[in-house]
Amino acid sequence: MTPQNLMLLPLSTPKLSIGCLILDGCLGGGIPCNSIIELVGESGSGKTQLCLQLTVRAQLPPSHGGLGGSSLYIFTEFSFSFRQLQQLGNLYHASYPNLIGLEPLEDIYVHGIHDAQQLIHVLRDIQAFIAIDHTRLPVKLIVIDSIAALFRSQYQTTSTELKWRSEMFFKISGTLKAFANKFRLAVVVPNQVVDFIGPHDGVNGVTLGNLECLHTLGRRLSPALGLAWAHCINSRVFLARHEQSVGVNSRNASSATISSQTHRTFHLVFAPHLPHASLEFVIRKEGVVGVSR
Repeated sequence: MTPQNLMLLPLSTPKLSIGCLILDGCLGGGIPCNSIIELVGESGSGKTQLCLQLTVRAQLPPSHGGLGGSSLYIFTEFSFSFRQLQQLGNLYHASYPNLIGLEPLEDIYVHGIHDAQQLIHVLRDIQAFIAIDHTRLPVKLIVIDSIAALFRSQYQTTSTELKWRSEMFFKISGTLKAFANKFRLAVVVPNQVVDFIGPHDGVNGVTLGNLECLHTLGRRLSPALGLAWAHCINSRVFLARHEQSVGVNSRNASSATISSQTHRTFHLVFAPHLPHASLEFVIRKEGVVGVSR
C-alpha cells in the first residue's frame, strides 16, 4: 500500500445496518465492510439471530441500510436454522415488498462444514464463486457460524498443535480480509466463550482489549481461541446476559413473589475506529433490537 493508493481509496466504508438506529449508532453506522467483525457470546446470547438478521438485510439497497447484495452463510454446528431464516425473510419481505425479492432466501447461500481444513478448501471455491458472479446479486456478506467449533475439538494443547492452529487462524483470516478488501464486503464471525481464570487486572497488570474479562450470568468469560485469533479480527462485539430477580405483587398472594428477568447487553469491546460502548438490547420476532435508556 502506497500513499498514492491511499488517496484512491473511498472516503467512507460501506456499512450494513442492523435495522436498529440504537445498535447502528454503537457501531458507527452498522457492520463495516472491508473488515472482520467478531460476535462473542455463550449459547443463546443472540449471535445466530443477529447473523440471520444481517443476511436478510444485506439484500436491501444502500439507501435503506443494506448492501444491495447476497450473503454466504457457512455453518459449523448442529443443523442450520432454515425455519428461523424463513420467518425473518418473510417478515422483511412484507416490510419491504418492492426491495426484497419474492423469495427472500433466493439470495442467501448456505453451506455446512465440519473442520478447519475443509473451510480452507471452501474459501478457495468462494473466491471463484464471487469473482465469476454466480449470484443474482453480488456477494456482500460472509458469515461463519461459528469459528470456534472448527478448532476446539480438533487440536490438542501441545506446542506443535498450537503452532499449527495459529497458522490456520492467520491463513483463514488473511483470506477473509482479502475477500473483504477486494470485493468490498462484510465478514461476520460468531465466536464462543470459555471460562476466564486469572486476575481482574489482565496479564502482568496490563489489560488488553482482546484479553479483557467479560461477564455474563455471573460468570467471568473470555472469547474462545485465545490471543492468536484476537489478532486476526478487526472488531469484537460481546453479547451478554444478566438475570435480575424482581418482586411481583399478586392479588391472590399474601406476599410478593420473586421472578427472574433476563437483561441482554451489547458491548463493543474494541474496534479500530470507535470507543468502547455498551447498551441493552432485546430479541424480538424481527431480530435484535437496542433499548434506549
